[in-house]
Amino acid sequence: MDRLSGDLDGRNDSGSVADVSAIPLKSDAELLLDQSGRRLAVPEKLLSLAELDVLYDDDRQALWTFMRPRGRPSFTPPMLADFEQWQSLISQNFGPDGVPLKYLVLGSRAKGVFCFGGDLELFHHLIRQGDREALAAYGYRCVEILNRNRHSLGLPIVTIGLVQGQALGGGFEALLSFDFIIAERGSTFGLPEVTFGLFPGMGAHAILSRKLGTAVSDRLILSNETFSAEDMYDLGLVHQLAPEGEGVATVREFMAKSDRRHAGLVNARRATRVAAPIEMAEFRQIVDLWADAALQLREQDLKLMQRLANAQTRLIAKAS
Repeated sequence: MDRLSGDLDGRNDSGSVADVSAIPLKSDAELLLDQSGRRLAVPEKLLSLAELDVLYDDDRQALWTFMRPRGRPSFTPPMLADFEQWQSLISQNFGPDGVPLKYLVLGSRAKGVFCFGGDLELFHHLIRQGDREALAAYGYRCVEILNRNRHSLGLPIVTIGLVQGQALGGGFEALLSFDFIIAERGSTFGLPEVTFGLFPGMGAHAILSRKLGTAVSDRLILSNETFSAEDMYDLGLVHQLAPEGEGVATVREFMAKSDRRHAGLVNARRATRVAAPIEMAEFRQIVDLWADAALQLREQDLKLMQRLANAQTRLIAKAS
């Protein structure tokens, strides 16, 4: 399957692909040449990232990206490095002066998991070492990536988070930076950091308090509850529900219906950021509080953190 034409369901070349069409042939030679030029302009580096599977859909002028972690589906340093390069390459090569782009979609190849969030094994190690500087540096990287996504990489695009499974901790926080969240029924959301004495430090407080107010955001952050996709839809955090197994098709339908109002959607989201601004200094200050709290965890908290990381690893191994 040509990676520029839409291998969206994760199958390899030997399998059939359901519900995803290749770029259709055009009868007009000029349109074909123009389309080929666009495809050639997509940088090869973007299609060759180690832990992000990137596909360009010329029909919809959409860039689909699926996290493909080598281990536990968390934001490990290699995954963060890929996201930094991903954002840089998109900013440099797409948009009005580059490859046409209207939609940016992020999903996951991990079965049943969008993302477990922060790298718990790394946190455990750095806390044991008393390395506050490294903890804060990790958090700064996360919120810088989140903030660039929240601002759509400075491009006139609509960003879409596609959830097909569990979105926990930093995975949930990352989704909050997208313009729209589409979640399959059966997906779950949660912020479990409070179970081991921490709190989500990479965007949840700042964004949720703007979206929902402090009372409701406190419930999500401090209750250690797991919420369904339907719960998130009722709160307004998930914008559209998809039948289980039909997330990709639902995103494609959303894009088709949104084309005529694309400019309005882009500028409506810009207006929201004007009305409820969040400066990087606020994100970084919250990261600092998170790093301070991490160094105060008790031995039993650290053991619980490690057990949770081990449980996540076993879950993924079982699903593979």
